[in-house]
Amino acid sequence: MIKPVYTKENPEILNKILSRNQFEFDDVNQSVDAILKHVKQTGDRALKDYTKQFDNVELNTLRVRKQTIDEAFDRLNPDLLKALKNAAKNIEAFHRKQLPQSFTMESNGAMVGQRFSAIEKVGLYIPGGTAAYPSTVLMNAIPAKIAGVKRIVMVSPPQPDGTIKDSLLVAAKLSGVEEIYTIGGAQAIAALTFGTNSVTAVDKIVGPGNIYVAIAKRMVSGYVGIDMIAGPSEITIIADKTSNPQYVAADMLSQAEHDVYASSIVLVDDEKTAINIQDELKKQTAKQPRKTTIEKALKDFGAIIVTTSLAESIELANKIAPEHLEVLCENPEAVSEKINNAGAIFIGPYSPEPLGDYYAGPNHTLPTSATARFSSALSTTDFIKATSIIKYSQNALKAAASDTIRIAEEEGLYAHADAIRIRTTEEES
Repeated sequence: MIKPVYTKENPEILNKILSRNQFEFDDVNQSVDAILKHVKQTGDRALKDYTKQFDNVELNTLRVRKQTIDEAFDRLNPDLLKALKNAAKNIEAFHRKQLPQSFTMESNGAMVGQRFSAIEKVGLYIPGGTAAYPSTVLMNAIPAKIAGVKRIVMVSPPQPDGTIKDSLLVAAKLSGVEEIYTIGGAQAIAALTFGTNSVTAVDKIVGPGNIYVAIAKRMVSGYVGIDMIAGPSEITIIADKTSNPQYVAADMLSQAEHDVYASSIVLVDDEKTAINIQDELKKQTAKQPRKTTIEKALKDFGAIIVTTSLAESIELANKIAPEHLEVLCENPEAVSEKINNAGAIFIGPYSPEPLGDYYAGPNHTLPTSATARFSSALSTTDFIKATSIIKYSQNALKAAASDTIRIAEEEGLYAHADAIRIRTTEEES
């Protein structure tokens, strides 16, 4: 089990944390490139072949029938269905607040503005297998629907029996998505990018996946839009002597159980609390079904960091720029206001990170790997384009002509200047 590390004795600890995502994936890059090219060339045949190769499933058809989606509702546990509906309401309410408003500005015959419109076709990649999360469907599909996306296409790899998990199908329909294909991996990203006889090509792809999916998204970026390159899950917790060690340990484990690359870090300025957290981690890990995964993740990417002060904890948290940041110390609201870099901030002892994963409403698709320094959570605006509008009258153009021509000629773009001049120079009689 991990032991407390003291910043005053090990000032380089932060460098180890920040280097956790510096892996080389040359072999994966080559494999993904080959998959993308093969799907582009041979379409559905390649999708079926890869599904057999990687998922050990033979598919006759790729698209999930509407009847199959409807039948999933009948099989789903009623309590789970109710929970998904309640979560969907919260997610919808939050994301509706994000809708931007088009606007215009007018002055002396010059009108400029900005018009917002939805992306026409969006693809949702939803992981399958042990990472088949209906919450991911809700978090990706609902903002797209609110934005006004006309066609939402969902792809997800099959279970061993060739089907997609019922809860995923139900979450999709609750979100207004009924075009669903049983394909996964880099081949699914290729299908969404280039299209096949069965699968609709889209304009943007969103959703998390394994390293093959992440690299495929990176490679097709430019052919289509993408949301982000998501890395392993991560949480950083700011704690002090007032923190409940049981809560801190439980929240660290909630991330460590994702996979062996997940990062769980606590920054605490009190040595006794650090030791108590260590003890709680040991106790709680022993009871977890995913104990092996948790122990590996904590060993490789977990840390209990004892800082010299709360101010140092805040400074380190901003440098880590974590996906999830919990503030479990005294005066948590005041401390949270000093955090500039985090995907989502959870304030106080009764706001654990899983609320954000499933239920509260803000999106759980968050920047990882310190990218919260410059990027944000998935939002409704990720599915909307902004188009600039410019309309000048003849008199307004004349008023702007001199300045515009001077700037164009300064840049050596004389045809630009002439396009203004030809409209504003008085014609000879």
